[in-house]
Amino acid sequence: MLGAAVWIGGLPCFLIALNLCHDPVDWKLIARRYSVMSMASVAAILVGGIVMAFGYVGSFEAIYGTAYGVMMSAKVCLLLMLLGLGAFNFLTVDRLRRDASTPITRLKRFAEVEIGIGAAVIFAAASLTSLPPGVDLSQDRVSWSEIVERFTPHFPIRLSSPDYDKLTIAELQTKLAAADAQRTTAPLAYVPGEGTILPRNAADVAWSEFNHHWAGIFVVLIGLLALIQHFRWGRWARHWPLLFLAMATFLFFRADEAAWPLGQFGFFESLRDPEIAQHRIFVLLIVLFGLFEWRVQVGGLRKSKAALVFPLTTAIGGALLLTHSHAIANIKDQLLIEMSHTPLALCGILAGWARWLELRLDGRASRIASWIWPVAFILVGLILLDYREA
Repeated sequence: MLGAAVWIGGLPCFLIALNLCHDPVDWKLIARRYSVMSMASVAAILVGGIVMAFGYVGSFEAIYGTAYGVMMSAKVCLLLMLLGLGAFNFLTVDRLRRDASTPITRLKRFAEVEIGIGAAVIFAAASLTSLPPGVDLSQDRVSWSEIVERFTPHFPIRLSSPDYDKLTIAELQTKLAAADAQRTTAPLAYVPGEGTILPRNAADVAWSEFNHHWAGIFVVLIGLLALIQHFRWGRWARHWPLLFLAMATFLFFRADEAAWPLGQFGFFESLRDPEIAQHRIFVLLIVLFGLFEWRVQVGGLRKSKAALVFPLTTAIGGALLLTHSHAIANIKDQLLIEMSHTPLALCGILAGWARWLELRLDGRASRIASWIWPVAFILVGLILLDYREA
């Protein structure tokens, strides 16, 4: 905790100090001091993390077989991203030591991204506290063979939707209405926010897979068009952000079958359920960055603050997805779903901050970042296209 406080918590102070000083000699002094503190902090984080991992995870099987292990692995991936950025900054600091006139723009931009990824680490840590330690869950772990079977690419993808009347929630409402009419004992009722877990039938699984597969098609198309626009003949592809609006409309109707407009529960009533509320937030984020990014692409707002809405909302969406846990009880099926959501979150964070660097940097670094984030989007789409719940 102390290491994270000094390293991640010190980054905003580091940026403020660089921005307030204009003398290259001061930049050199500030960078050297912060570099020493950050290296000591990273060492403290690594030592403390390794010791706690042995105590809380307990075995290699618990890393991939429990929700705690999966979320801990996500934290490790985020830490590796931070260390990569820190390594680039260390090289810049080393140049500053030799030549005080070295430009520090890249140093500041990478520090901005470090702050964002550091916040995502805190999100992951918060999610981790809601999960039982892997060492305490010796039973009902997911085996490696189950993981391989679930995540081996499976075709064809599901592009046809089951009938709404066959879903568990629809069948339950039909039974409730019949029981009320006959004045008999009513079956279990679903009330948003009360934590009732309904059984899932084949239609529920098909409904969820249909949603994920179509969302994957949208995301793959977005990533491909974002790559195509880099070519001279691909200027027409700059309208790719409009696909976000189409995807948001699709998810608004399909993501929560129990809620308005498909289900019987009204819009505000359904928000009592945390999972539905998160889905609605995600849809709103998709609409916002779709509209803003389209204005950026067609309106020449690349150098304005409006251009930063897309990378920020993408990175925030990825960080929020880390907290979107289906596996609090460590049920196998829910944990396998969690395993598909975690790489989605990491790719979202990578895409968001790569786009940030593309906009905030110039030259070769900007060009490299401009190719990284569309590839990350394509990876997100491919993961969604392979999504299965059974």
